[in-house]
Amino acid sequence: MESCPMTATVVEKVQPRAQAALSNSPFYELRELQVERRRDGLLISGCVSSFYHKQLAQEVVRSVSADAKVINSIYVKPEENAE
Repeated sequence: MESCPMTATVVEKVQPRAQAALSNSPFYELRELQVERRRDGLLISGCVSSFYHKQLAQEVVRSVSADAKVINSIYVKPEENAE
């Protein structure tokens, strides 16, 4: 089954908006994340220090992504135990 050309066009148009939304975030960690176009949606990647920031990034991208699928592949760094 082929991807709908309409979806590809939507993804192409919203990717720069999604990247800009993260780049301008008041949360510094979100500024370092990348948003890439995929055939069926937008892929968010990079590394953050908490699941909260991972979820926040997804919601920021979703808020500007129209109907494009959002794929969250952000890595959450494990906490380092201070001993």
